[in-house]
Amino acid sequence: MATQRKKLGACALCERERELTFHHLIPRTLHANKWFRKNFERQDMLMRGIDVCRDCHRMIHRTHGEKELGRTFNTKEALLADPQIAKFVVWVKKR
Repeated sequence: MATQRKKLGACALCERERELTFHHLIPRTLHANKWFRKNFERQDMLMRGIDVCRDCHRMIHRTHGEKELGRTFNTKEALLADPQIAKFVVWVKKR
């Protein structure tokens, strides 16, 4: 059984030094969806993502559903432009 190595670094959203997780900007559950296959290359769907801390990762998934994330919030810039996520990022940076 392979063990996953912990990745440390700066979160792509809050920029805090933390243990990071990979956030797929197009959720994996949508990769077989017809609309996503039509609009994105398979490799782009697999590789498009950012390394974020657990706090930011949880907030992203609490704030929006998977289809909304894949269609509307599929870039780092789009996530940071969202008022709820931007407010959270400002708050969590102080922690």
